[in-house]
Amino acid sequence: MAYNDRFLRACRKEPVDRVPVWYMRQAGRYDPDYRKIKEKYTLLEICRQPELAAEVTMLPVRKLGVDAAILYSDIMNPVASIGIDFDIEKNVGPVIHNPVATAADVDRLKPIDVEGDLSHVLETIRILDRELQVPLITFAGAPFTLASYIVEGKPTRTYLKTKELMYGNPGVWHRLMGKLADMAAAYLRAHVRAGSKSVQLFDSWVGALSPYDFREYVLPHIESIFAQTSDLPVPKIYFPGVSSGELLPDLTGLKADVIGLDWRVPLAEGRKRTGGKFAIQGNLDPYVLTAPIEVIRSQAARLLDEGMSQDGFIFNLGHGLFPEASLDKLRALTEFIHEYSAGKRLSEVKP
Repeated sequence: MAYNDRFLRACRKEPVDRVPVWYMRQAGRYDPDYRKIKEKYTLLEICRQPELAAEVTMLPVRKLGVDAAILYSDIMNPVASIGIDFDIEKNVGPVIHNPVATAADVDRLKPIDVEGDLSHVLETIRILDRELQVPLITFAGAPFTLASYIVEGKPTRTYLKTKELMYGNPGVWHRLMGKLADMAAAYLRAHVRAGSKSVQLFDSWVGALSPYDFREYVLPHIESIFAQTSDLPVPKIYFPGVSSGELLPDLTGLKADVIGLDWRVPLAEGRKRTGGKFAIQGNLDPYVLTAPIEVIRSQAARLLDEGMSQDGFIFNLGHGLFPEASLDKLRALTEFIHEYSAGKRLSEVKP
């Protein structure tokens, strides 16, 4: 089987024979085989077993026919190495046992030791590099999103403690963000050395900030991560999460290749707001997958028509898959994206 590099070419804004597609959280609870594995092991237990983590990563590639795999992991994995004690609790998410609240708490955080503390993650990447016939995407959590867990102690909808620290003690805040940025950069560099073919920075909750606060308290640290990884010979993706459309104009200076869009921003507008500099990735509302297949195809065709107006489009969801999503509908959607976009490309060829 020939290696499928369609995703990598789209990241570089090169022509492709059809639009590449992968889905955030594509290795997840919508898959019955994955649910069986989760009956025996927790997420963190799976991550610590490279062969099992690699198998889970490959499930959607085999079942859906997607053009890229994304490492089965969690954005919280590397924070244990810097001194954060946490668990991932069912129906809750990350729960931090030693949340960060003071300058002393920030000062006690140590540099990440990827080789020593996260060798299982690197071994998983090496296995996948040998086994996959599509590119492997690996990822890190962005500083604000990680800080929102580390400071709050658990998931939040208000970001009260996070913003209290951010506004009330900006010096401590920036020290924390700087440490998290350095952690993310070192983590992603180790991924590429192990065989990752693309890296993505997830900033799921940064849309909770105003554009001013994003520029003042977060953007310098995002820029730092991409500057520290700018020499890596792989495409780099920034996904600023949900409700982040107003932040897009501030991203034009990033040394990134791809910007992920949520479903609230039309693709053409996303390109416009980012100055046409980047390939774009997105942005079907995940809950469209609850609709009849005819509606799903219609929505996908609309996005494909818009996305294919320029080179550099990767079909994805505007956020992660939800557990109730249908495996059959996802498989049908993937086939439709490939067939429809291939047909459009053929129709554009002059006789």
